[in-house]
Amino acid sequence: MQKLNKSLSLAVIALLAAACGRAAPQMDVAAYEQEVLDWRAGRLERLLKPTGYLTQIGLHWLEEGSYTIGSDPDSDILVPETAAGLIGEFQVSPDGVRLVVEEGVRVFHDETPVTDILMGADTSEAPVLLSHGSLAWMIIERAGKLAVRVRDFEHPFVATFGPLPYYDIDPALRVTGTLRPYAEPRTVAVNTVIEGFQQFPVAPGVASFEIDGKQYQLEPTLSGDKLFFVFGDDTNRDDTYGVGRFVYADMPGEDGELILDFNKSYSPPCAFNDFSTCPVASPRNRLQARIEAGEKFDPALHYSGGAAH
Repeated sequence: MQKLNKSLSLAVIALLAAACGRAAPQMDVAAYEQEVLDWRAGRLERLLKPTGYLTQIGLHWLEEGSYTIGSDPDSDILVPETAAGLIGEFQVSPDGVRLVVEEGVRVFHDETPVTDILMGADTSEAPVLLSHGSLAWMIIERAGKLAVRVRDFEHPFVATFGPLPYYDIDPALRVTGTLRPYAEPRTVAVNTVIEGFQQFPVAPGVASFEIDGKQYQLEPTLSGDKLFFVFGDDTNRDDTYGVGRFVYADMPGEDGELILDFNKSYSPPCAFNDFSTCPVASPRNRLQARIEAGEKFDPALHYSGGAAH
């Protein structure tokens, strides 16, 4: 299909797309447009939350040993100068990560002051988030490796963030596909933005779908009760984030049919800071097409600074 003039109404777009077999028939285009706009508003709201990706200011991988944290330039884990020069010391052992707080420094777990605490990682039954002024940190575990993730709830980057850039809503890129399950779900190795670090999610099969009369396939992985797609396409070269984008889909019915809505595709956390462990699109999930729908990438919305703000 030739690229449509943007002055055409969404209703006309939907009708033409349906004629090409790209969009579901009898779509209420106005309702669908509002659905996508609501999704975008929720997307921004989640990013702006204190626990959203935008407050992340540091990620520090740990080995056995001890690590100081504070605003003193000699600290192993350097945080903004609003913090104490020495907040405390992480002690990493086979038993886990313990924080011993420097005498006289106020560190809280919820609203309770602590002086010495074993920190459960985010993958444990009792993860621990500690705070000191506007700063907070927790231990994360990825593929057996531990790290300290630091946040600043008053990070100035958050106050100036937005708006998120998007392609125009295109009902034609809400496509119907079919999940062709593997005989048994497979554990797959997925590279991340951190060199040498992989994730190992479970893939239930391959989703096939059609755009502009051409067949494509993507391999999703399981994420709770959803299918999670990490995909790349030719827009990664100019308009969208280079390592790919994310999109979720509901589990298919008994007939294997699913809806893959590229208007709800979005940039991974690493599009906004350098302190995330994002998966990247695998070679088999890189589409030889331009998927001009969903979220674009704006380098001005990326924070790569350190503790000096």
